[in-house]
Amino acid sequence: MNHAVRRAGYVVVALLLVLIGQLTYLQVFDAKKLADDPRNSRGYLRSFNRPRGEIVSADGEILARSTRVDDEYGWQRTYPFEDLFAQTVGYQSVVVGSVGIEKVYDGQLSGRDLPVEPKDLPSILSARPRVGTVVLHLNAQAQAAARDALGGQRGSVTVLNPRTGAVVAMYSNPSFDPQPLAGHDPRAVQTYYDGLTSDPTNPALPRAYREIYPPGSTFKVVTTTGALDTGVATPESRYPANTSYTPPQSDRPINNFGGRQCGGTLEDAFRQSCNAVFAQLGVEMGERFVPAIDAFGLNEAPSLDLSPGAEASIGLQPGSFALNKPSFALAGIGQGEIATTPLQMALVAAAIANGGVAMEPHVAARIDDRAGRTVERVAPRRWKRATSAATAATLTEFMIAVVANGTGTAARIPGVTVAGKTGTAQAPGGPPHAWFIAFAPADAPRYAISVIVERGGSAGDEATGGRIAAPVAAKVLRTLLQVP
Repeated sequence: MNHAVRRAGYVVVALLLVLIGQLTYLQVFDAKKLADDPRNSRGYLRSFNRPRGEIVSADGEILARSTRVDDEYGWQRTYPFEDLFAQTVGYQSVVVGSVGIEKVYDGQLSGRDLPVEPKDLPSILSARPRVGTVVLHLNAQAQAAARDALGGQRGSVTVLNPRTGAVVAMYSNPSFDPQPLAGHDPRAVQTYYDGLTSDPTNPALPRAYREIYPPGSTFKVVTTTGALDTGVATPESRYPANTSYTPPQSDRPINNFGGRQCGGTLEDAFRQSCNAVFAQLGVEMGERFVPAIDAFGLNEAPSLDLSPGAEASIGLQPGSFALNKPSFALAGIGQGEIATTPLQMALVAAAIANGGVAMEPHVAARIDDRAGRTVERVAPRRWKRATSAATAATLTEFMIAVVANGTGTAARIPGVTVAGKTGTAQAPGGPPHAWFIAFAPADAPRYAISVIVERGGSAGDEATGGRIAAPVAAKVLRTLLQVP
């Protein structure tokens, strides 16, 4: 009898040890997985029934905060700037989920992922919620300037710090007010969300980093860089004055804008945005054009601390030159198979401004705790070596000439040397897109900018990048550089 009791005791002890082990595993080793499981309703409610930290602009404006409400959740996010930051700050919604900074930095805003030091123990043990403040690189004045400069035209403005990759401004029009999505009435939220997604103007689309377009002549920065780096051209190369270029394997000429005649040195062709020359360069580079394009990051998406992230741009496919030479000619002028996000073209300008290196774009600058102490910084990281410093210096001179006495004179800023490139990109189904990319000051770049105005904006078929997009860039750069 004693033996049987002893055996039963061993079994009970063994079962208790298994139970303790399982509980230890679940609470320690598997805790994060369980907390992040979408079926965990406790974790889901925890994100909404407590305050979150603020999201703050670089110039100190509060872009998102938690406020008390009288319902089962007790707290709700509010967005004081309405549609101005919707496509970057995003929203937190109990009905349709979270996007943007709100999603990517959820753990820091809620306090769950804040680093813990011994001096933090009193605040952890207190009843006061421990939350983080996310401070962005986005500048509210620049963001407002981008909105005002677009003036209701569809398109986007993206501004980067070329030295660090910091996103200083990123505005797309049309936009939307995220506040209704943060509401707690499921029917009202769903109705508003359905209206956004069914709107033909697609205001929920962050055009700056989630939409791709033919970049037109702004892409001649990439073509020129490739031609110089592959030895196909030099700054002294000369080209006969022509009105068009007909690529091999085609009987369809690629015409200069307006049918005008242009040529001369490589810088002359760049300053005049001469299609005939750059279509020819695309063919002369042949397969070497592909890695030159890829060096700027096309055919892949740059890392971006927003959710959803950046869309990948589209370049040429390797091994396609022999059977499709006209596509390489069209790529030389930023048409055909080439399609880029406005963010990608801002990165192209930034790479030239930064001596040939494109930095990884990022929106957040740092995380602060409740006491205002910085507990985490978002460090700059190199993304691509697009070209050599020498080639970047040559392109800088070419781009200065575009603004000084070429197609981009509308981007001039008194007392500031601006380096830029215009683009007028043909697109099926309507007027062309107007583009402009630039950086300033050209001798010590602080900002790189990309502007696209879809379908020519107010000018329609008569639009050019120099006429429509360049003035938008100038207004935003003047705000950032504090030039009246």
